[in-house]
Amino acid sequence: MNKDSFVYHRFLDEAGDTTFYGKGKVPVIGNDGSSHCFILGMLKINEPLNDVRKNIIELQKTIEQDNYFTGVPSIEKKKAAYGYFLHAKDDLPEVRKMAFDLIKSIDCSFEAVVGRKIPSLYERKHNGKEAEFYADLLSHLLKNKLNAYERLVLNISHRSKCTTHTNLQNGLNKAINRANSKSPEKPNACTVVFNVQKPTEEPLLNISDYFCWAIQRIFERGENRYYDYISEQVALVQDIYDFENWKGGGNYYNRKKKLSSNNCLKIKK
Repeated sequence: MNKDSFVYHRFLDEAGDTTFYGKGKVPVIGNDGSSHCFILGMLKINEPLNDVRKNIIELQKTIEQDNYFTGVPSIEKKKAAYGYFLHAKDDLPEVRKMAFDLIKSIDCSFEAVVGRKIPSLYERKHNGKEAEFYADLLSHLLKNKLNAYERLVLNISHRSKCTTHTNLQNGLNKAINRANSKSPEKPNACTVVFNVQKPTEEPLLNISDYFCWAIQRIFERGENRYYDYISEQVALVQDIYDFENWKGGGNYYNRKKKLSSNNCLKIKK
């Protein structure tokens, strides 16, 4: 990568799951192992990518080699398989603190789209298909970028059926339609490249994972301390299916209007 590649590279990861039903098509939303929402996020880094990548790798090696973490199952399992990498859901509290401190040292911004899992909407809007649900969230993440950049490389964390080239293109096509509807006078000249990767192979995806996890803790548990710690780096959160607050952009959050424990979906169930 050339030193200025951070201008057009983005790093996308997610939190939660896209499961709506169990056996017999019984809704399982909010049950153990099934989230209330699915979150898709995009990281923009404003400094040379290789420098940031190097710092992440150094932190991961420090954790891997630290005797304090010897014998920790989540760490030992990764070490044995492919080497330790940051993953917020599995990481110890001590590791999370180290990761969040690293994040605060990076010149970056993050945007996320939150998709509440509403079965009636899922059937009507997404034809009951997880891939279409994912593509819809992706379109909202991209819709305001297509008229702003000439080129974007989307480095996307692999997710089986959802991140096939066909489905990613579906999301991009929806984004193009939304961009054209909102600003028909603006040209959509952005070239978009999809680069699907595994988080074990691209350390920068692990930073996106941490942002997603911090936001997820608010929507799933009403726990906002992780988000609060890095909130100045969270440029935008769209709670796109919050129809109660939809008017006037009440379902959009930014550095001035921040998320809080009131955004917890569990208490609204």
